[in-house]
Amino acid sequence: MCLQKAGIMRNPLKSIDSSAIKGNFVIEIMRSKTIILVVLLTLFAIQCVHAEDSQEWYLKGQNAAIEGNYADALTYYDKALALDKNFASAMAGKAVSLNELGKYSDAITLSDQALFIKSADPTALNAKAYGLFKLGKYNESVTAYDKLFVVENNRIDAYCNQGYAFFQLKDYDAAIPPYDRCTTLDPLNFMSWNYKGLVYMDSKKYEQALSSFDRATGITIKNATVWNNKGLAYIQLGKPQDASECFKKALGIDPNFAEALKNKESMVGKLQIVNITGTITPVVTISRIGTFYTTATPVPPPTEITIATPEVTPEVTAIAPVGTTPVQKKTTYSPVSPVTVFGAVIVVSVIVFALNRQKK
Repeated sequence: MCLQKAGIMRNPLKSIDSSAIKGNFVIEIMRSKTIILVVLLTLFAIQCVHAEDSQEWYLKGQNAAIEGNYADALTYYDKALALDKNFASAMAGKAVSLNELGKYSDAITLSDQALFIKSADPTALNAKAYGLFKLGKYNESVTAYDKLFVVENNRIDAYCNQGYAFFQLKDYDAAIPPYDRCTTLDPLNFMSWNYKGLVYMDSKKYEQALSSFDRATGITIKNATVWNNKGLAYIQLGKPQDASECFKKALGIDPNFAEALKNKESMVGKLQIVNITGTITPVVTISRIGTFYTTATPVPPPTEITIATPEVTPEVTAIAPVGTTPVQKKTTYSPVSPVTVFGAVIVVSVIVFALNRQKK
């Protein structure tokens, strides 16, 4: 009985020791799983760090261009292209900013690259045409604008610029249709009416010229250049008294306007002898008014600014004309380097090895 009792007493002890070992083993397994889970979650968290994709960089570039920050826009477009080297819209947007920074040759080259990928991209077509326009390559510019009009026919600036290019090429008949389109789309742009009048003057269509100048002075009465040109149209129509009144109005706005002064003086005693010019060449810039198009905002209504030679420059835009486009932030995965992965594997392996040693 004593032996039996002693045996009975030993078995429970062995059972308790075995349970403790099993419990410790389970705990160690749970610990190792927890550690491995923590490591994996850490790696996953690293992957989930936000990284802009090409579209987000492109939208940032567009917004910067709208705000006139063209240098910043170039940086954003470059980041988009670094992620997608064939992103035609980013190339076109970059070409627009290059034009705005006066880098016309670079803009033309980049526009060609964009058009090679996307031949009907209107922003790239317009950017190329404008670059050629600003470089004075008017023949190439009018051809480039024709290609633009095939895919987009509502760009006011493009029609105005093509009309001006034809005017510089002295192809007056060809200049009228784009100016017609320009003034139809933007009837309050008095400088377009003024240039249209000059085209008619050089075409010896004086009634049409006077009608165009009338439209310009109907929009604003504070432009000395337009009044002078209107006076020249009256002279050609045999109305010297009306011409004299126009020259007086021009000088009332700008007393130092040499051309208007010469025309007015020439009419004293010989009303039919005047100085007729086909271009606008004011000597000073007081009270001269012009309307400029920009690449970042819609065409504004005419405003008074001082310029020497009015110039219409294109509005090259591929985004919503009002305000900036919100950049939608989304979680993207930044790549985990092989070194990071390898290091994580080593750490996990060491932890597991240490736990196994402890169990032994």
